[in-house]
Amino acid sequence: MDAAREKGVSERRACSLVGISRLTYRFRGRDKGDGPIRERMRALAHRWLRFGYRRLGVMLERENMAANHKRIYRLYTEEGLKVRRKRKKLRSQVRTAPMLVPSRVNERWSMDFMSDCLATGRRFRTLNIVDDLTRKCPAIEVDTSLTGARVVRVLDKLAILRGSPGHDRDRQRQ
Repeated sequence: MDAAREKGVSERRACSLVGISRLTYRFRGRDKGDGPIRERMRALAHRWLRFGYRRLGVMLERENMAANHKRIYRLYTEEGLKVRRKRKKLRSQVRTAPMLVPSRVNERWSMDFMSDCLATGRRFRTLNIVDDLTRKCPAIEVDTSLTGARVVRVLDKLAILRGSPGHDRDRQRQ
């Protein structure tokens, strides 16, 4: 508006050209007295890094520095405060040995459960035991309920018929 005044244009004319009201041009904001709340919030946020604006607002209320939650949020953002993210835990640098490919039949078996349902809606489960080298399935057990005892019985029966798997992972690691 100073440039308009130098050119000899009135305040009324300059405001109408810019498209604002004269009240908006003349408005001077007043101090809201946020200084003490702002300082205390900064101190609390420095002390309690994991607290957001809501929790800091509660703490300010306890200290009789009550303020509207919208005011607390405005001050929180103006101060550039934010909840610090937790750092991820460092994982162990020890790598496990890769699983070795079996070199002979019956060296290692894999076991898996699968589930499906009949047309009547009744569910059934299957226990599949697979030889890892040949990918053949020496045993499949199907029933509506497969208990742990039943699984042990199937594995014992398979060990008698084909011999137990000769897989010793600790020996392969050396």
